[in-house]
Amino acid sequence: MDVTMDGTKQQRRGNTRQRIQDVALELFAEQGYEKTSLREIAERLEVTKAALYYHFKTKEEIIVGIFTDLTKPIEDLIEWGANQPHTLDTKQELIRRYSRALSEATPLFRFMQENQATVRELQIGDSFKDRMRGLRDIVIDPDAPLADQVRCVSAIFTLHAGMFFLQDLEGDPEDKRAAVLEVAIDLVTQAHQGA
Repeated sequence: MDVTMDGTKQQRRGNTRQRIQDVALELFAEQGYEKTSLREIAERLEVTKAALYYHFKTKEEIIVGIFTDLTKPIEDLIEWGANQPHTLDTKQELIRRYSRALSEATPLFRFMQENQATVRELQIGDSFKDRMRGLRDIVIDPDAPLADQVRCVSAIFTLHAGMFFLQDLEGDPEDKRAAVLEVAIDLVTQAHQGA
């Protein structure tokens, strides 16, 4: 019986952590990271500051937790890609999966885009650069002409650009994501055919 109660307690605690992260990310997006206080996060959640402290001591702990949770699929993708043959199919699948991972982590990536100075100061900046290098190393052929290597890296950044620069355009978000993905896959395919 204690195990069940413990499990339920853990699950509830996990949900509270998730709520804190979601609300913090909303506030960071609305006001900026620097201008958001733990007190404001607690107020928006309608909990005491002490209850918030139980889960997170600092804003940095909150954002690192969000980053870790939302970029786990990217870590998994890099691990998957590193164990695949270096083929066009692998590269195309990597781009498809990365597009999905970005889509699921859109609020985090918007935060990172809008708070670049803060991200550079936090440990998530270096972690993100490491992940980008991991994706780059899978998608490029080091022996390919430089222009083709640039095409492959551009495919990754096309997905990033699509997330930020197409959000204001009219149209269904899923249609826009599909168009961006098509262009990214075209770049990888063109680079591979040039190799």
